[in-house]
Amino acid sequence: MAVSPSSSARQARQALATRLAELCRDAGLTGAELAERCGWSRSKTSRIKNGRTPPSADDIRAWCRACGAEEQTEDLIASLRTAEGMWVTWRRMERAGLKQAQEARLPLYQRTHRFRSYSSWLVPGMIQTRHYTTAVLRAIQRRRGTVDDVNDAVASRMERQRVLHEGDRRFAFLVEESVIRSGIGGPDVMTGQLRHLVAVASRPNVSLGVVPMRPDRERWPVEGFWIYDTVQVNVELISGYLTITQPGEVAMYADTFAELAELSCYGAEARALIRNAIERLA
Repeated sequence: MAVSPSSSARQARQALATRLAELCRDAGLTGAELAERCGWSRSKTSRIKNGRTPPSADDIRAWCRACGAEEQTEDLIASLRTAEGMWVTWRRMERAGLKQAQEARLPLYQRTHRFRSYSSWLVPGMIQTRHYTTAVLRAIQRRRGTVDDVNDAVASRMERQRVLHEGDRRFAFLVEESVIRSGIGGPDVMTGQLRHLVAVASRPNVSLGVVPMRPDRERWPVEGFWIYDTVQVNVELISGYLTITQPGEVAMYADTFAELAELSCYGAEARALIRNAIERLA
């Protein structure tokens, strides 16, 4: 199913369109006059001004030249890139390989102090073992037909896990019980991964909750997501990677995380579920 970009992406595009319209107005130009200076149709100018058609970088350059505001070109192009980056298909993100996609997230991890992660598919990357990560990324590489740089991508993810041990960062992980009962890589890989979860959960800056399987849940599983402090959410969908920064949307994900956290098991109860999963593998 195709997924529409979030309101964060729409608002970013609309903000860019508003700024371009203001440049036109400040220059004393009508839409027709700007279109003539740029050498394109009046309808194109109207669509860009009203946010119905996103401009290209070349469109922005032409627009700024026509308005005598070339000093604003680079800033507006940066805004365009930000809006474009809020919704990225996996094909686009991983076209140069999986390693680059792993490295691209490192700056965000380094500037975040409070992490909240919910996963309904896989163990979150921050607390994966090397063997589990290898199995996951190898499966992704084969399914999507990307460049085979799995070994480098695994090394990059392992290096990124250093933030778990640095500074005063806090981590709250929630995983569905199905994540620990059905995995990837085979029994040995999953057993090692589950034991690693028990060890990670003992860290003072880590909270690990397991949402138990039950027939009367009040909050059903949703797509996996990460919340970075209170300013950004990233959602991994089947078709792509969504970035959310609009405060109202971020708050919705924070509320969902809190609801799922209330359903979760922690401490001895969570360890019992994990150990039971290990025994089933044996």
